[in-house]
Amino acid sequence: MIITEILSYPFLVRALLVGILVSVSASLLGVSLVLRRFSMIGDGLSHVGFGALGVAAFLSLPPMAVTVPVVIAAAVVLLHLSSRRKGGGDSAIALISSSALAIGVIAVSAAGVNTDLNAFLFGSILSVSRSDAVVSLLISAVTLFSYSVFYHQIYATTFDPAFATATGIKTERYTALLSLLTALVIVVGMRILGSLLISSLIIFPSAVAMKLGKSYLSVSLIAAAESLIAFVLGFVSSYVFSLPTGASIVLVHLIIFALSVCLRHSIIVFRSHREMI
Repeated sequence: MIITEILSYPFLVRALLVGILVSVSASLLGVSLVLRRFSMIGDGLSHVGFGALGVAAFLSLPPMAVTVPVVIAAAVVLLHLSSRRKGGGDSAIALISSSALAIGVIAVSAAGVNTDLNAFLFGSILSVSRSDAVVSLLISAVTLFSYSVFYHQIYATTFDPAFATATGIKTERYTALLSLLTALVIVVGMRILGSLLISSLIIFPSAVAMKLGKSYLSVSLIAAAESLIAFVLGFVSSYVFSLPTGASIVLVHLIIFALSVCLRHSIIVFRSHREMI
């Protein structure tokens, strides 16, 4: 059995566990981000993370010590701009992400670590260390716990911030919480898919779930299930066919999305046919 063979290697078990937890966490956060039209923030933050990693390498500083605070600060700024200014947020994301990517490339080149550029850009989940696994587990646990405890507040803030504020919910507080969790998940997720592909963990599960789900709860559950299935299938496929892990995961997400579109279309046609009869 392929699964048994994979589970016999400790480094693959670590990668599988970290990938599953981060994928599910990203999918749940992605539902709220996509519904609030903040989906591109994930892409922007991943580029900021790459820039921070490059600067950390250039200055010979611990990567996480530099990347985490920088990405959190960027998340707060981008979500604030997107919330307050229609259209202004998109411009800010484009400016910040492109600038951060350029800074990262220059910093990595100046640091003389060009061989690690692909790992920064496309991820290197198979090289996840024990310390990385522990950090990933903690961040995923905090994300899942926060999402469960503050589910109703996040739901209200996502669909109608004005009404949520009128009912006494501190929407800015939960937007800040969403910023913090998104930044942390993206920093960890960059080890899986890299800065160029990490946004797929946020966008694809939500896109699939919105094709099939009818309520916020059903969309959240479907997104989590899709992210779990896509990661496992992509991970196993990359092992069996010796393919890049990150790209394999994204390709499986794409296939599932295409199938969900076909299924949604088939359901609509079937219902229309029944109504005609």
